[in-house]
Amino acid sequence: MENRPPPLTGLTVIDLGQVYQGPYAGLLMAKAGANVIKVEPRHGEPLRAREAVGGGASLPLAMLNSNKRAVTLNLKSPRGVELLRALARKADVLLENFAPGVMDKLGVGASVLMADNPRLIYASATGYGLSGPERDNLAMDITIQAASGAISVTGFADGPPVKAGPAIADFLSGTHLYGAIVTALYERERTGRGRMIEVAMIETMFPTLASNLGMIHNNPDRSLGRTGNRHGGLAVSPYNVYACKDGWFAIICTNEEHWRSLCSAMGRPELADDPRFATNAVRVTHMEETDAVVEAWATGLTRAQIFSATGAHRVPSAPVRDLREVLDNEHMKTRGMLEEIDHPRLGRITVPGSPLRYHGTAQIPSTPSAGIGQDNVEVYGELLGLTAQEVEALRTEGAI
Repeated sequence: MENRPPPLTGLTVIDLGQVYQGPYAGLLMAKAGANVIKVEPRHGEPLRAREAVGGGASLPLAMLNSNKRAVTLNLKSPRGVELLRALARKADVLLENFAPGVMDKLGVGASVLMADNPRLIYASATGYGLSGPERDNLAMDITIQAASGAISVTGFADGPPVKAGPAIADFLSGTHLYGAIVTALYERERTGRGRMIEVAMIETMFPTLASNLGMIHNNPDRSLGRTGNRHGGLAVSPYNVYACKDGWFAIICTNEEHWRSLCSAMGRPELADDPRFATNAVRVTHMEETDAVVEAWATGLTRAQIFSATGAHRVPSAPVRDLREVLDNEHMKTRGMLEEIDHPRLGRITVPGSPLRYHGTAQIPSTPSAGIGQDNVEVYGELLGLTAQEVEALRTEGAI
């Protein structure tokens, strides 16, 4: 088997990311072999404050910042600004997810850093983008879910709008940021020039609404209400989460072969030719009856029994797992997506590997996230040639 180096080996990334969005892009780069340097203010990035809460509140920090080296830097001091400019001259990528204009006000915006280093990829992630009438709106995952329309279509028709449980806006935009960075790096290989790139959280959410938007296009007068666990455009049936003896189970039939197979799995092959259910179009018309048939079957079975039946007949389906079941999932562990490490502050924890797999290259094992400024001496010495005494002097004067 090949043993090629990770694809981003040799790249240096200055990661000024905070909370989830920017740090996730940095994590994907670190797990692809880049030398990622996490830069934080002297008091640490906002996620550090959760460590004071105790328990698992600081776990996200550990999950998103493994395999990075950590330095501190005070960008409100002239010397701190000089240091960031010096670091950026040595870097291939700088990523940040501050509010629009913050880096410019500090004197380290894209125009300054790219003038210093024309090969630099300057990556900016914001809530609403660097332009437009809503540019300066405050953005967090829940507010972007709200403003993008995602919350309006989540939940059940007879209940209030509900946010998605996971931080989908943060991580979608972090993933898009990574994609934009590596695209710009590919261009640089051909042109030798860097580029400024940006990703707006609200824009990464819009494509996820495809099914719901289809309802507007096809039925302009139809209510755009919430559909619960049914298809967002109410265009596929069965498509739902059904109650069973020990929890819940998701089943979807996207074509007639799936439906016929489900009928066989349920021991009701005659339903395949029932005029109420013979095609997806009529099943959508008789959605309540379709769901009632499937749930009547599922209610008397366990998740394992349902999965055995649907699996044997190749029906797309899955048990609704709780998070403890996910953490124990053998498939995720076997593929290396769930890694257990010993963390100096949190003890034994599970952190994510990278969903991006590079065949011919072994996965990079996760390392514990660094403490605030843990690598100041090493990084400033390596990149800027500063001695340990000079680094200590910078710390004393408040520059780092």
